[in-house]
Amino acid sequence: MPKHPKAVVLLSGGLDSTTTLAIAKAEGYEVYSLSFRYGQRHDVEIDAACAVAARMGVAQHIVVPIDLRQFGGSALTADIPVPKDRDVEDMGQGVPITYVPARNTVFLALALAWAEVLGANDIFLGVNALDYSGYPDCRPEYIDAFERMANLATRAGVEGRSHLRIHTPLIKLAKSEIVRTGLGLGVDYSLTHSCYDPTADGLACGACDSCLLRLKGFAEAGARDPLIYAQS
Repeated sequence: MPKHPKAVVLLSGGLDSTTTLAIAKAEGYEVYSLSFRYGQRHDVEIDAACAVAARMGVAQHIVVPIDLRQFGGSALTADIPVPKDRDVEDMGQGVPITYVPARNTVFLALALAWAEVLGANDIFLGVNALDYSGYPDCRPEYIDAFERMANLATRAGVEGRSHLRIHTPLIKLAKSEIVRTGLGLGVDYSLTHSCYDPTADGLACGACDSCLLRLKGFAEAGARDPLIYAQS
């Protein structure tokens, strides 16, 4: 195994993916980060991803354009209101309207393609326990199934030259544990952006599910969230 094996990290620019990138680097990987401009209403996260990649010194960062607004079907890619001020208990009930159909499958397929070109055997994805309760493509059984498929679908896999692994280091962690992990690794969370429905000038709304979970995580971790919110 090389001294610094290569890994592709899916980087949205949010709290979870940034923490995942920090973990991959701490584990000694040479990181190649991959982001997507997919027609999301919160495309301010792309600027955050670029800032994170630059600050954390990745080997290469690619932003891939995909227009999932052509399909719609989600509050993130269609003219559907983003839910606000929901109770945390309600967030885990059913699949939320902020679920983007097959998004992680599309993202992981492209990450797989880049990993094969790079000769990387590892892909990191920042899904976590608070997400997979409602999002079908964030659940452990989905990750396991995609990993099996990936090793059947690549030249390196079928020739037996390598075995691709999908790492989900946050999958069993609460938001507070993720925050503590990132702070322990020196993550600058002021660079990140988690809001699903930012204002026209890019401020986090403070009321969508993602903002509320993030704020709860920082509060329970006993830390201050450095992000500026439209609702104080």
